[in-house]
Parts: sequence; structure tokens; C-alpha cells
Amino acid sequence: MIERAIAVQTHGRYLVEPPSGSGPAPMLVGFHGYAESPEVQLDRLRTIPGADHWLCVAVQGLHRFYQRRTSDIVSSWMTRQDRELAIADNVAFVAEVIAAVRDEWPHSSTVIYAGFSQGVAMAYRAAAAAMPPVAGVISVGGDVPPELDKTVLSRVPAALLCRGNKDLLYQKTAYENDLRRLQEAGTNVRPTEFDGGHEWATDVLNAASQFLRERRP
Repeated sequence: MIERAIAVQTHGRYLVEPPSGSGPAPMLVGFHGYAESPEVQLDRLRTIPGADHWLCVAVQGLHRFYQRRTSDIVSSWMTRQDRELAIADNVAFVAEVIAAVRDEWPHSSTVIYAGFSQGVAMAYRAAAAAMPPVAGVISVGGDVPPELDKTVLSRVPAALLCRGNKDLLYQKTAYENDLRRLQEAGTNVRPTEFDGGHEWATDVLNAASQFLRERRP
């Protein structure tokens, strides 16, 4: 058997919630976890105090499937199969989403990416490749991708790194390793551990709100 891969055009989906005020606004871009929808991530962004002043965008993973129990349409960012090709597709897709949003809505130059669980890796990959650079990344319950070396991670100027102390999916050893890698890359990283599990907790909301306030133009 001979295996090949071929590039084809596909369509991706994203959601936008304009800010409460008028005029250019900073952009907050969300990346959902495995077997979730962008609606879920947009709801998470909405719960951050002060996020209503931001142009909120939730990007859906390109790989859609049905949730077995409910038949809801959910998504994943990638699997082990053709992983490098999927990463390239996803990064290019996010860049196109940002460009499309900028063409349609008034915006400032400030962009922050926010990922949960599997969406954390996507947030860091997209942030490291973003042009112009993003202002920072909010990451909750997920790993910094192992393939991003110190030079690449240095393109992320600031990060809010969050973990619940009972999170079995994002272990403390991985959290501490991610913290070390970001610090070595020169990223202004703010570690936040909270009493909880694999969740977008109240402590995350408070820390994220402060993170946004400090970077809002």
C-alpha cells in the first residue's frame, strides 16, 4: 500500500460577538477543547469580566463529528494521523479567520488568544505564527505544544498559565514544565493554580480579567 496526502479547499466556521461599545476594539480569540463547539468557548469568553469591551471570536476546529450520546456537532483540532499537515492547516485557517474579522469589524491592534484543554495547544501554535504578533495567550488546562522551541515561543510576549490542582488531564509536572519553557523563552508568564479540576473556574475568570485589563488599549 502506498499512502499519499493531497491539499484540498475546505470551509471552517467561527463565531463573532461584537463589543458593547462602538469604535475599534481589541480582539479576544477563543479555542475550544476536544469534542466541544465554538459556542461553548464563546460562552467562556463572555464570562470574563470586562470581555464585553472586546471583539470576541470563537474558532471551530476543522475536524467535525457527532457527539455519540447527543448527536451534537462537536470538533477536534487534530489527531495523530498527518499531525504536521493538520497543524499547518489549522494555523493557516486561524490566520484567515483573523484577517476576515479584521476586514469586517472595527478593531485595534491588540489581539489575545484564549484556549481551553486541547485548544491551548492551538492557541500557542497560532500565536507563535501570528503576524502582527499577538499581545498574549490565556491558557487553561492544556499543554504548551512540545514542538515549539524557545525561539518560537519567544514570539508570545505574555501568557496566563492556569491549572486546577485536581486536574488529572493537565498534570502538575506538565504545568511546571510549561512554566519553565515559557520563562526560558522570555515570555512574561503569570502562573495561576486554583482549587479545582479540568475547568474554566472562577479564579481563571478573575485572572483573565486582570490579564485583559492590563493589555486593553
